[in-house]
Amino acid sequence: MNDTASSFVANHVVGIPKSGIREFFAIAATMEDAISLGIGEPDFVTPWHIREAAIFALEKGKTSYTDNLGLRRLRNEIAAYVERNFNASYDPSCEILVGVGVSEVLDCALRAIINPGDKVMYHEPCFVSYAANIKLCHGVPVAVHTRAENGFEFDIEDVKRAWQPGCKAIIINFPTNPTGGIAESAQLKKLAEFVKEKNMLVISDEIYSELTYNGTHVSIASFPGMKERTIFLHGFSKAFAMTGFRIGFACSPKPLIEAMMKAHQYAIMCAPIISQEAAVEALVNGKPDMEKMRDQYMRRRDFIVGRFNEMGLECHLPKGTFYAFPCVKKYGLSSMEFAKMILDKAKVAVVPGSAFGESGEGFVRASFSTSYQNLVEAADRMESVLSKLK
Repeated sequence: MNDTASSFVANHVVGIPKSGIREFFAIAATMEDAISLGIGEPDFVTPWHIREAAIFALEKGKTSYTDNLGLRRLRNEIAAYVERNFNASYDPSCEILVGVGVSEVLDCALRAIINPGDKVMYHEPCFVSYAANIKLCHGVPVAVHTRAENGFEFDIEDVKRAWQPGCKAIIINFPTNPTGGIAESAQLKKLAEFVKEKNMLVISDEIYSELTYNGTHVSIASFPGMKERTIFLHGFSKAFAMTGFRIGFACSPKPLIEAMMKAHQYAIMCAPIISQEAAVEALVNGKPDMEKMRDQYMRRRDFIVGRFNEMGLECHLPKGTFYAFPCVKKYGLSSMEFAKMILDKAKVAVVPGSAFGESGEGFVRASFSTSYQNLVEAADRMESVLSKLK
């Protein structure tokens, strides 16, 4: 019977692997005393005033559908927030789409632009869904490899080497999951010139932008001539600790938003109204909470990266996100083998770098979005195991 059912699965879906992140998260969840550094979720509870906004909306009977694009009040606040923080101006009436997390609006963006066989570039190591989502939309993923020797930061020369005829768009994510790499303004300017020369579109996932620790985050959408060829993606999960609310948004010129809205409208209809009400409160009054959480992440970053290097796990200092990406090549194990070994012997869950693409092999991702106490215990456990392997 299983063989019969399997025969109905679409060919382009069969070869797509399951998320390596979720695999290790599920394993760690079954171990009572395991410490998970695997999942990219803030350990902070959503700030009370944001939760209260959701509760108050429910008490007021706000349980209906909203406009497909999202609550107008939320879109107004998004427009103001993006202009204030990213130096890009969008019309809330027709250039902003609110969706169920950045994952959904990314899917809408790809479904809106990809014709079968279109090539879409992305830099890796990268978030696990980029290549898979491109394939699910019948596109062809084209990886741009970044390098450990420069902290996995973006280099336009890598893009030029990877470019192929038929590339229609490039997905960028700065700061980057899983490496914490960033893109300097000068490199983004060169990318802007390149995509205009090649007549490409940029899908810019900036979900970690508030969690930038070194320098000032710059959006490619702010460069001259880039608004019309950029789909700007952002959301509330990371900076505002609102993962379970599942709210993200896209900003782009009207023709692209209208195309994305078709995919959103027929698959989702609208994001939950209660979550949208909470998102309004986050944008209006959430900055102090966001800054406090960012300060804690930076403290945790400095600790865990320092401990990794002390125990012999070479690790660059991530300039953003809440992930460390230490190298494990010296142990003669693949990243998968190392992750399984450290989970078994130290009861610490990390994610093998291979889950983030070929460029991630030889590294593991360790999230420092867990508590400082957990990081101390996890580091002690790992060091105890690794000291015996020297």
